[in-house]
Amino acid sequence: MSTFTVTSSATPDGSVIAQPQLAPELDGQSTSPDLTWSGAPEGTKSFAVTCYDPDAPTGSGFWHWVAWDIPAPATSLPVGVPREDSTIRQAVNDFGRSGYDGPNPPAGPPHRYIFTVHALPIETLGADPAAPHVGTRFAIFTQQLGSASLTAEYQVKN
Repeated sequence: MSTFTVTSSATPDGSVIAQPQLAPELDGQSTSPDLTWSGAPEGTKSFAVTCYDPDAPTGSGFWHWVAWDIPAPATSLPVGVPREDSTIRQAVNDFGRSGYDGPNPPAGPPHRYIFTVHALPIETLGADPAAPHVGTRFAIFTQQLGSASLTAEYQVKN
């Protein structure tokens, strides 16, 4: 049995998120980090990527990135995936913009940002990028063959 793993040079597991990956409100550029994965389960036909902050004070967390229809031969995404990338689909995130937007938590305790690569048994989800991402996330999470995550954090001090 293979071990599905994901790594990042820009945002290693357990790290503090670097300035380029932060939201513009924190003098960042909302540049998505690179992600590299290996050991995807047999039967994988595409991948999806999510970035989620479970510590956001919303009662349901905050979704920074939902991307899908990443072809099965792919083993990575580069730093700075464009918001309008023609090779993958990206949902409107909880900031109200398509693609990745970085952390911008309120002052207080650190927030965790969980980057997950999901292995899917289908080539395309058939999801509409303009539709609310909850349906896309449901399709991803209910069909995934496996997933691999890394967690980084960021804190705005009082």
